[in-house]
Amino acid sequence: MKVFTPQNILVLTLLFLVFFSLQKGYSQSDEPGIKFGGSLNVGFTNNRLNIAIAPAAIYQFNEWFGGGVGLNFGYSSFENDALNQESTSTNYGGSVITLFSPFPELQLSAEFEEMGVSRTTKIAGEKFTDDYWYPALFVGAGYRTGPVSVGLRYDLLYDDQKSIYGSAYAPFVRVFF
Repeated sequence: MKVFTPQNILVLTLLFLVFFSLQKGYSQSDEPGIKFGGSLNVGFTNNRLNIAIAPAAIYQFNEWFGGGVGLNFGYSSFENDALNQESTSTNYGGSVITLFSPFPELQLSAEFEEMGVSRTTKIAGEKFTDDYWYPALFVGAGYRTGPVSVGLRYDLLYDDQKSIYGSAYAPFVRVFF
């Protein structure tokens, strides 16, 4: 049984969004100070799934700029039935993020991420493992309402042979309180 099916991920993402939309009493405060939160990234392409959970802390310098650090953990899987190939990877690491909001509903971001990757690939019954470090430099844009931002980011350093992501594009849900 596969736990990380696209349907399961979609349901979890929708539950996550509903949970935060039902909360009352939050304020869209851009006052200077430390904010805690993070993001949930989910990506789908042909027979590939990527999930990343990234808790983070930012310092809101003023109503437009914020910056901080985060920890990252992710999982990805890939299957190619025609080639009898299956691959999974687990990754962990850290990131540095800068957020810019030219107006309250728009959040632009730049994020450098360094990830340790442990990948296992099975091809026609043979098992191969690979452990390495992979950098990513994301630029993104999202719609922000209250503490939640939903958007799309793009990896400027994307390498389809080494990346833990199925595509250079990755949707995100980011929350900071």
